[in-house]
Order: sequence, then C-alpha cells, then structure tokens
Amino acid sequence: MKIFKTLSILFYFTFLSVSAQSNDSNQESVQKINTEKSSLKWIGEKITTSQHYGNLKFESGELMFINDIPSSGNFIVDMTSISVEDIKGKGKQRLEGHLKSDDFFSVDKHKKAYLLIKGSKKTENGFLVDADLTIKDITHPVQFDMIKNQEGFTANLTFDRSKYNIRFRSGSFFENLGDKLILDDVVLSSELIF
Repeated sequence: MKIFKTLSILFYFTFLSVSAQSNDSNQESVQKINTEKSSLKWIGEKITTSQHYGNLKFESGELMFINDIPSSGNFIVDMTSISVEDIKGKGKQRLEGHLKSDDFFSVDKHKKAYLLIKGSKKTENGFLVDADLTIKDITHPVQFDMIKNQEGFTANLTFDRSKYNIRFRSGSFFENLGDKLILDDVVLSSELIF
C-alpha cells in the first residue's frame, strides 16, 4: 500500500513538473493592429471583367500568438466607412450609397462586420488561417492566407456574397442577367500593421 501511495505521489509531482515545463515553453502574446495604418481593400467584379474597388476601415483588431503562430483573433470592420476608389464625383457617391443599401450590405441595420480567427497552420509562405466571417449578422467559415512582412501581415480573403444574402445582380438568385451579372466572389486584401 505504501509503495502504491509513493508511486502515486511521484507520478503526481512528475505530471505537475511536465505540465509546468509545457506551459513555460508555450509563449503567448497578443498584438493589436494600428487601425490608422492598417488597410482593408475590396474588389467586386462583373461578368464582363470590369470591376469596382475601394476601402473599408478597421474599428479594432487583435491577434493572439502561441509560439509565434496565430491561434486566435478578433477583427471588427466599420461598414459605414465603405468607400469607392475607382470613380469620382456623383458616380462615386451613388455607388457608395448603393453599397450601403439593402441591395448590398444594409449598413443602417448592420454597421459592423466581424472576423473571428479560430486557428492557423504554418505554410511555406506564412499561415493558412481558419476563421468565421460575419456580415449582416450571418456567419460562415472562411479560410485565407496570411503572410508575414516587416510591419505585420498581408492577408487576402475571398468570400461569397450570396451566402450573406447580398442578392443584387447575383447569379445565385437571378437568371438571364447577361452582362449585368455581378460575380458573387468579393476579394478582400488587407495590410495588418501592429
């Protein structure tokens, strides 16, 4: 009986020691983005290959790293900041208003979009990130590449707007649109600067 107790105590302290070493070796850090210097660009394309593009602003963003690998994170985008950069004047104002309307992002009702990072895997050039993207209070999983650079990361994400009930001239909802069709894939390119 004494031997069993002794072995149990030894096992317990060995387990504590290994756990402590394991926790010590896992270096955790949290980095917040500089919202003024970080950028988020969008591109929407028509079936004719013509496109519109512009910017959005981050309201906040942070990444948690374990041993220099992104393990979690949370980014909030201010949808009221959506802008068009490829045209000017009244055309620019008209398109920005249309993007904020119920035909697209319903910004009056949904002022923010969210990206919740759930984990990542190391790749040859950076990380393959798993996340949940929420637009118009609709959430779907997304995957994207994140590449380290001198000031932070470059991240490129493509999402299917039809999954977020963005229907305007979408082939997922309407037929026979011809050259009026707007592709469902929207490309987001970001520079995350810390």
